[in-house]
Amino acid sequence: QVQLVESGGGLVQAGGSLRLSCVASGTVVSINAADWYRQAPGKQRELVAAITRGGGIDYADSVKGRFTISRDNAKNTVYLQMNSLKPEDTAVYHCNIEVLIDTVGSTWNGWGQGTQVTVSS
Repeated sequence: QVQLVESGGGLVQAGGSLRLSCVASGTVVSINAADWYRQAPGKQRELVAAITRGGGIDYADSVKGRFTISRDNAKNTVYLQMNSLKPEDTAVYHCNIEVLIDTVGSTWNGWGQGTQVTVSS
């Protein structure tokens, strides 16, 4: 079994920074792909950043140049570094990760529990 645990959210002033972490534990060989989503009250869930299976990286236009997604396979962890935060970045952030769970290509996909990010003006 695989579990995902997110951390790093909090309250920050506009212009500040936070780093979110999503750690995969259990039968994890490596991280294949990872996404960070966010959902603000009354709004649809938004894809913020993604690492594809091929290693490509993509960002929502609203966060380009401010957010950076990365992964550390040695630690089975995906990060979202968020700089120059704005009040409109306030949301619950969720990671969605696909991991390789054995050496014959079996995968597991799941969601973190979510972490609140609040940016004050």
